[in-house]
Amino acid sequence: MNLKTIAICLYVVLIYWLSLHISFLDTLFFPTLGAFSFLFLSRSSSISEVGRITFGAVVSSTLGTVLYYIYPSPVSLFINVVITIWLINKFKWNAPPIVAVALIPFFSHSAHHWAIPLSVCAAMLGLMLVLYVARQIESRRTVTYESESTAA
Repeated sequence: MNLKTIAICLYVVLIYWLSLHISFLDTLFFPTLGAFSFLFLSRSSSISEVGRITFGAVVSSTLGTVLYYIYPSPVSLFINVVITIWLINKFKWNAPPIVAVALIPFFSHSAHHWAIPLSVCAAMLGLMLVLYVARQIESRRTVTYESESTAA
């Protein structure tokens, strides 16, 4: 396993632990965070692409929350999915987990539905930060090993 994998797995565990132990952070953990983590690990994505996907996740969770708040029903769920898929295609976010994030308000039993988009934003930005730091450490480690092997 590489450093990015271990760092992201530890991050997901930290988010899960925080959501269990701090009551107002109950919406911070969502299962799709694992899907986003794998997506970011399995692709050699640029930070700008990861940022666009993060933006799409925040937009779709906001859309889902607003539609759920207006009228929590199968009709609003349908409208939510249709709009979210349209947004993914229009803006070429190319990340199916965005649809799952849009559905969080419909299955979350939290009393803090308004916090869902904030939680998605915080968790995704944290994921981006962990990925960025892990990449920086790996690139420095590679440069160090290369300079040591050429010095010998």
